[in-house]
Amino acid sequence: MAIKSKYIKPKFKEEYNPKVGLLALTTDLTIEKDFNSICNQLPIDVFVNRIHNENPLTKENLLKMYDQIEGITEKILPGEKINTVAYGCTSGTIAIGEDKVKEKVQLAKPDCYVTTPITSAIKAFKLMNIKKIAVFTPYPESVNKTIYEYFSKKNIGVLSFGTFNLDLDSDFANIDPKYLSETLIKLDTSGADALFISCTALPALEILDEVEKKISKPVFSSNQTLIWDTIRSVGYKSPIDGYGKLLRN
Repeated sequence: MAIKSKYIKPKFKEEYNPKVGLLALTTDLTIEKDFNSICNQLPIDVFVNRIHNENPLTKENLLKMYDQIEGITEKILPGEKINTVAYGCTSGTIAIGEDKVKEKVQLAKPDCYVTTPITSAIKAFKLMNIKKIAVFTPYPESVNKTIYEYFSKKNIGVLSFGTFNLDLDSDFANIDPKYLSETLIKLDTSGADALFISCTALPALEILDEVEKKISKPVFSSNQTLIWDTIRSVGYKSPIDGYGKLLRN
């Protein structure tokens, strides 16, 4: 016997959560988890797409992401408006250039707000009047040089620089957070206004409060500043505890 459908008029929501697009590297084991740790509790919808990244970490490999940015961004809810797009690579942003990342993203999603870890870090430093920093990265020396030069151009003084000297994202992500905390606490931060931990793959988000208490200075990380700028850009202004002083502002 044939069944005749009964058509029911749908009722759509009148209000929608802001939409955030996250461009995460195919090799990054950490950034998506960090975004979920904070954003899952907020009235914000995060949609992730992965951009191909080749190991080992070199400027040449980082630059290969440039031509992919527009296409990967377009595949996040094709045809839908995205409020903010976050490009999840600190060293990649410096290699490619902030303006070029923004231009490529906005070719796919016109009028969206674009942020990156390094863009958001500079914005956070300005907010909290940070002029001099100590820096820690997991990167090899050739990439560390680009980080140092970038901050110098932005008139941020780098007083000390520590590194694990690794070149694989999987190694970055598998650093023991407890060991990372112990390492950061031992860094020379004397004279610095704050400590900046570079790299979206490094598991730093969960230890920021602990390190801040130990060194009595603000501590910033790539994912923390990126998440902070992302959620503030879509209108979420309430303080968030557990992830450093920045997110409590």
